[in-house]
Amino acid sequence: MTAFFASCPKGLEYLLKDELAALGAQDTRETVAGVHFSGELETAYRACLWSRLASRVLLPLGEFDAATDEALYAGVQSIDWSTHLASHATLAVDAHTTLSKLTHSQYLAQRVKDAVVDQFRQRDGERPSVDTDEPDVRINVRLRRDRATLSLDLSGSPLHRRGWRELQGEAPLKENLAAAMLLRAGWPQIYAEGGALLDPMCGSGTLLVEGAWMAADVAPGLHREYFGFLGWAQHDIALWKRLHEEATQRAEAGLRALRPCFFGSDADPRMVQTAKRNAQEAGVAGFFTLDRHDALHVAPPPGVSRGLVITNPPYGERLGEREQMPPLYRALGETLRARFTGWRAAVLAGDVELGRAMPLRAEKKYTLYNGALETVLLIFELHAREAMPHESKPLSPGAQMLKNRLEKNLKHLRKRLRREGIHCWRAYDQDLPEYAAAIDVYANAAGDTWLHIQEYRAPVEIPVETARTRMREITRVAGEVFDLPRERIALKTRERGKGGSKYGQFDQRGEFLEVEEGGLKFLVNLTDYLDTGLFIDHRLVRARLRELARGRRFLNLFAYTATASVYAAAGGARDTTSVDLSATYLDWASRNLALNGFTGSTHKLIQADALEFLRGERDRYGVIYVDPPTFSNSKRAEDFDVQRDHVALLMACGDRLANDGVIVFSNNFRRFALDRAALEERFTIEDWTAPSIPFDFARRADIHGCWLLRPHAVEGDVNPWDTARIKRR
Repeated sequence: MTAFFASCPKGLEYLLKDELAALGAQDTRETVAGVHFSGELETAYRACLWSRLASRVLLPLGEFDAATDEALYAGVQSIDWSTHLASHATLAVDAHTTLSKLTHSQYLAQRVKDAVVDQFRQRDGERPSVDTDEPDVRINVRLRRDRATLSLDLSGSPLHRRGWRELQGEAPLKENLAAAMLLRAGWPQIYAEGGALLDPMCGSGTLLVEGAWMAADVAPGLHREYFGFLGWAQHDIALWKRLHEEATQRAEAGLRALRPCFFGSDADPRMVQTAKRNAQEAGVAGFFTLDRHDALHVAPPPGVSRGLVITNPPYGERLGEREQMPPLYRALGETLRARFTGWRAAVLAGDVELGRAMPLRAEKKYTLYNGALETVLLIFELHAREAMPHESKPLSPGAQMLKNRLEKNLKHLRKRLRREGIHCWRAYDQDLPEYAAAIDVYANAAGDTWLHIQEYRAPVEIPVETARTRMREITRVAGEVFDLPRERIALKTRERGKGGSKYGQFDQRGEFLEVEEGGLKFLVNLTDYLDTGLFIDHRLVRARLRELARGRRFLNLFAYTATASVYAAAGGARDTTSVDLSATYLDWASRNLALNGFTGSTHKLIQADALEFLRGERDRYGVIYVDPPTFSNSKRAEDFDVQRDHVALLMACGDRLANDGVIVFSNNFRRFALDRAALEERFTIEDWTAPSIPFDFARRADIHGCWLLRPHAVEGDVNPWDTARIKRR
């Protein structure tokens, strides 16, 4: 089995994972903008030929540290390139770098190319040449945090280039995004049930062609003349020929059975002609009916009573002006509601606000990226009595102020959240004293969103009914700003749980949601407990643990749901051990680990009191993460108070720490004071609190504290504190 990676636009990861699995891929695991998978070479060839969603298919060749030019060059030269291309062949290098000392991608590509050609020149006296258009081999290098991943690009050029598009409009829709829209809207099932496909703003015909090929079982790569593996030294010509012939036969059979049920129109006559030419190139023109007219005059074709209306209206970003967009979306929605009863509609809106302008209630919403633009795909069921959304009574002046503040926060944070791929974050935290609550957003990579609203306990002088009214207003305003129904909003009063535990208990619905953070998946429960299972204020702490854990043994004390252990495993920890006293949370932890593919004996879960575990443990760990509760008086363990007991706890951790290891200690007690005097005799202490606070928690700089503790350097391999105990004996 060989490891591969398929890249895709953000928002398509879950769909791509399912598609690759259907093509025979194994060990599929999605991450931000792509899916890792394994299989034979045939699996990779099938992905190149049949994937409607992937952008590229990569074959990783090596991974190495590359903080310097010399390290990068040496890492590339460590690979025997003669097994991949001949000295007379051509090559090209695509390079990407983020959060690394080497910051110039063009220079990065140049140095990788130099390392490859120098290896050939030194061995054979001749070297490959460069061809940036269609090289025999295209090399992909990605540098992140000074760690390089070197791969062969088996696709050669982006897979959304199907080979049929001759012309396009000013704002073309990529074919893989069009395929995702069709899949999310359920087009394959609609076609199987006899429905039609209609695009009232068809542009160059991308959605219609993709829909026709999907219905006819035409492989999206069938018309491509170039792939990156065709000039690769290990290319299996016989295998590729067999797969291509199989796809050709399937396409011929599918096109013979295809129904002429594809309808498109556009107000621009040039676009209608462009769509016709593209349909001809794709071999489906005979199944299309294309006309010139305005989208607002569209109606079901004669004799067609059901189907899917799908379209990509302008957003006001590149085509038209923003202020002209809401009336267009409103009119489009009214047209769909009035004329397409019994149909389904899918509209790719430029943003939530534009989608909200449509007088229809969306059944489903998905966040998709059209290039760099974050968009929302809205799915509507056009029922016979589809009505305008209920008009609520006006907001009170205070609630309107709250809405203005929440919208301002969202506008301020949106670009950074999108740029950094953050799905779980804090949108509001008692910004207005009258509305004392925290509003957290939990979402997955597919764009499904929920809100978690925690009310801070109102002062005793505030009447109970006033506090209740304000909470109702918070819930209503949050639902309007995020365009979410009430069932997607969890509401809690923030009070200390029985016994002082920071894990108070509420309802027992047992409803778990899968969300995404840092390219990893986690289960959260918004209703049953005071906390959700994912402390989002510790997002940067977990990211730091992922960096520190590479190649080390990782111990997670007070592990809760083991989110930190998942990060450590994803960062390349040798093994992880998660310790918690609660069987409930350890079961949750097990599910989180398994959800990300981390199972087996290398990832231990131990039910024990943390201090008792440390007293009985003999193993050493390279990273120990300690995030204790403020206090606990559990019947199954010793009473614990983080202020009183943290020195003893950290000293016990030091006994189990490797000489070059690090303790990452954090807690959420806002009046906590680290006893540096007691700890500095043994540890070098770095206060990492400020860097560990995410930007969306900036208004609460005391939300938690975080310190890195490293043992003082000593000679030899023996832990000095173990030595001290031996001497005392």
